[in-house]
Amino acid sequence: MVTLQGKNIFLRALEPEDLEFIYAIENDETIWEVSNTQTPYSKFLIHQYLENAHQDIYEAKQLRLAICKKSTFEAIGLIDLFDFDAKNKRAGVGIIIQNEVDRNNGFGKEALGLMIQYAFQQLQLHQLFANIGTENTASIALFATFEFEKIGVKKDWNFINNSFKDEVLLQLIKKIN
Repeated sequence: MVTLQGKNIFLRALEPEDLEFIYAIENDETIWEVSNTQTPYSKFLIHQYLENAHQDIYEAKQLRLAICKKSTFEAIGLIDLFDFDAKNKRAGVGIIIQNEVDRNNGFGKEALGLMIQYAFQQLQLHQLFANIGTENTASIALFATFEFEKIGVKKDWNFINNSFKDEVLLQLIKKIN
């Protein structure tokens, strides 16, 4: 699908072969803070998830795609639409690039741009939102490049490392041409 291909990356559906990759991401405690994960995932649970990954977004209410480098076909991250609400034409969006070496190279920006385009053109959504910890300045800056607006701060929203942290709510409403 051309919609999900950029200059340096492409987005693709998850495959059974992604088990180890997803297992590594879901069990990386350094990123649990951004994914609201509190306990490890077993390979068995991830295997079951992958078996059901064929469900379309209208059935599953979410869509998770692998972010892959065009040059090597290597999966380097994940991008999600979640809390999909067909009636109100909105969804949340989240993104993770697994390794530090692949961050700040434009891969996340390209992936987010492709997902926004897909959400607005293919899925006919009216708006996207993102929940980001206020200390995650890199992600806030990424979403700001696509004109996501800060519409609120959820005070003391997440309890992380024995202290409460604020979370910002960002929103992008589709422009009508």
